[in-house]
Amino acid sequence: MSIVAKTYRGNIVDLTHIGHIAVVDYTGKILYYYGNPKRVTFARSSAKPIQAIPVLESGAVEKYGITDKEIAIFCASHSGENFHVDTVRSILEKAGLDEEYLQCGSHYPIAEYAAEKLKSKGLKPKNIHCNCSGKHAGMLITAKYYGEDLDSYYKLEHPVQKRIMKTISEICEYDEDKIITAIDGCGVPVHAIPLYKFAQGFAKLSKPEIFDSDREKVVRKIINSMTQYPEMVGGTDRICTDLMKVCGDRLFAKSGASAYYAVGLKNKGIGITFKIEDGNSKIVPAVVLETLKQLGIITDEELKKLEKYYVLKIKNHKQEIVGETKVDFNLIKNY
Repeated sequence: MSIVAKTYRGNIVDLTHIGHIAVVDYTGKILYYYGNPKRVTFARSSAKPIQAIPVLESGAVEKYGITDKEIAIFCASHSGENFHVDTVRSILEKAGLDEEYLQCGSHYPIAEYAAEKLKSKGLKPKNIHCNCSGKHAGMLITAKYYGEDLDSYYKLEHPVQKRIMKTISEICEYDEDKIITAIDGCGVPVHAIPLYKFAQGFAKLSKPEIFDSDREKVVRKIINSMTQYPEMVGGTDRICTDLMKVCGDRLFAKSGASAYYAVGLKNKGIGITFKIEDGNSKIVPAVVLETLKQLGIITDEELKKLEKYYVLKIKNHKQEIVGETKVDFNLIKNY
C-alpha cells in the first residue's frame, strides 16, 4: 500500500492515508513517483489554470479590459471573501453581464468569517459566493465574446466546454476520446486523465516557451497572474495562496476537490500531481510540502513559514492536542 501519511491518536496509528504522486517533466517522463503515477482520476479544480487558456485565447480579455488580478480568479477556488466577490462582479459587469448568469450553484463562503457575516445578516449565499464563480465568469465572457448561448455554457456539448476539452487534450498530450468526463460540484464537466499526464500539462505550463508565440503569451499571462495575485487563487489561510506567497518566484499551485493537487515548477519544465485516495483534503498540504522538501524546492526556513500546513495536530473539543497526522513516504527516483 502506498501510505503517504499516518494519523496518530496518542501513540497508536488510528488512520492511514493512501496516496499517489507523480513528478513529471514537460516531455511526459516520470522523474519521481510514489504509489501509482498512472492512476486515472478527476483533476477537479486543479484544471482551472488550463481551463483559463481558451478564455485568454478568445480575445475576450482584451475586448472587456480584464486585468491580471481578474485573470487570477479565473483559476481560483476562492474563499468567497469580499475582494473575491467584487472581482467576479467586476468581470461580469465589464462584459455587460450580471451574476444571475452564473450557473455554478451556491454555497456559503469557504472563509468562515465571510460565511458568518452572511449568516449574521440572515442572508443566503448566492452563486457568486461559490468558490468556482471566477471560472464560470471566464466561461461566460468567452461565450459572450463569441456570441454563443449564455444559458447553456456549462453543458458538455456547448462550444465553451468543447474548447476546454480540446485544450486539456493539447496541454496534457492526451487524446480527447480517452478523457473521461463527469459533472463537477459546480455543474460543469470535470475531466479524468492519468496523474502523470496532468503533471505533464503543468510541467508544460511551467515552460511557456515550448508553445507557439500566441499560446506562450497566454500561458505566461495566466501563470504570472496567479503568482502575482495569489490571494485571488485561494484566499485567507489557504494553502495555494500561502504557498505561492512564500515560493511564487519558483512555483504555481492549484488545489482540486477530493484531495487532488497540482504544482508547476516555474521555468523548470516540471509538474507534480497528487491524489489522496480517501479524499481527505486536510492532509494534502503536508504531503505537498514534504514532496517539495524531498525535491529540494523548498527550504527549511520557508517550511517554517508554512508550518500550520505541515505540522497537523489533532485536537479534541476542548482544543487539547490528542494526536497528530504525520507524513510518511519517500519519493522513488525513476531515472
